[in-house]
Amino acid sequence: MLELNKLTTEARNPGTAGLDTMTPLEIATVMNREDEQVVAGVRKVLPEVAAAIGWVQESFEAGGKLVYMGAGTSGRLGVLDSVECPPTFGVPPEMVVGLIAGGDRAFVKAVEGAEDSEALALEELKALPLNGRDVVIGIAASGRTPYVISGLQYARSLGCKTVAIACNAGSLVGKAADLAIEPVVGPEVLTGSTRLKAGTAQKMILNMISTGAMVGIGKVYQNLMVDVMQTNEKLRVRARNIVTEATGCSEEQACRLLEAAGGNAKTAIVMELLNCTAKEAEQNLKRAHGHIRKCL
Repeated sequence: MLELNKLTTEARNPGTAGLDTMTPLEIATVMNREDEQVVAGVRKVLPEVAAAIGWVQESFEAGGKLVYMGAGTSGRLGVLDSVECPPTFGVPPEMVVGLIAGGDRAFVKAVEGAEDSEALALEELKALPLNGRDVVIGIAASGRTPYVISGLQYARSLGCKTVAIACNAGSLVGKAADLAIEPVVGPEVLTGSTRLKAGTAQKMILNMISTGAMVGIGKVYQNLMVDVMQTNEKLRVRARNIVTEATGCSEEQACRLLEAAGGNAKTAIVMELLNCTAKEAEQNLKRAHGHIRKCL
């Protein structure tokens, strides 16, 4: 029999036993207080997060991909992080993939029993397909989701680096992975509702892993997203602002540089900083493996 009551994420929080008697301000206050445990819990696992960042960076440099796997809230968080990577960092969608138990429809509506299906995890990973250059990160607040455990075990059998993110120490998903990241953030404000503190902790860690790895492969100069995709007017203005911030040039010059660079902010920046043509800037970036700072 599954004994959820032994998991920290399923325990009752004595500080919120009177939740149903609280005023709106009291509810907001107690939730804010409890969220402070999230930051503290994540801080304790930063060495493991750093190791994951390094693995993902190495994977990207070798032509591999990052795959997130999860069910319910955990799966949605992985999908969310994956779909934000292409517009933010200008990478192809197949470079960061989010899999949620039950498929895309499970993102907006729960698919009953999907998280318990080991076969479903194997089907989805085989369809990608995986290879030994990839990193698979299994996300499960409880740390016992069969869909995630099965996926991690299969990925390891192919030689992939595997990471587990759970909010219970000594989790089953952690034991199924090469690296366990287990921030313990305490019982939820609403008993068992892991979309709250556990979900926040998972989101923080995913932010760190994807952003850190993208910094490592040259998608960032200073603290600017120099490979941002210009798919709307806001992002076109952002690209222009990025060029002016990185080089100190005028807005008019930034527009000219971007036009000459075919809209590529990174190329435009190198053109200005090295006083070179777009072609020369592209060649310099290629030699520097996409790192603006190395070009300089």
